[in-house]
Amino acid sequence: MSANFEAKKAVVGEITEKIKASKSVVFVDYVGLTVAEVSALRNKCREAGCEYKVYKNTLVRKAFNELGYKDFDADLNGPTAIAFGTDETAAAKIMVAAAKDYDKKITIKSAFVDNAYVDKNGVKELATMPSKEELLAKLLGSLQAPVANIAGVLSNIISALPRAIKAVADQKA
Repeated sequence: MSANFEAKKAVVGEITEKIKASKSVVFVDYVGLTVAEVSALRNKCREAGCEYKVYKNTLVRKAFNELGYKDFDADLNGPTAIAFGTDETAAAKIMVAAAKDYDKKITIKSAFVDNAYVDKNGVKELATMPSKEELLAKLLGSLQAPVANIAGVLSNIISALPRAIKAVADQKA
């Protein structure tokens, strides 16, 4: 085995592990980005807990094929950057925003979310969804509201009782 083959095999293993560890993987075409723009995009990804990386398409294709996914073969052509996300929406939100910010320099190709292929329209829809944490916060707020309302009513009843007794006592006096 040649050293080059072993190096490529190691990179395929690295990509496979990143795919397994990520909740979402977004593919974009990045023609014409300057070094400064790529650095800014990497920083945005890092702040959101994502990783922006460029690999050879053949190695990414091999990694997905080893995992049993062949849907990405058509998308892995031309210059392709990959955003690995720690949640289902973060990478999609960043890449869709970047596509708007860097007009015509970034094009959404597809994504891999919850072990399924997502086309570019699905990625745009995914970017508009609130994150899992936001949804949980809304759910907890909805569950907490009735309890808080009951506590407020009971508090008003308890504080009103002494006033009512005093009013009755004042009328008799």
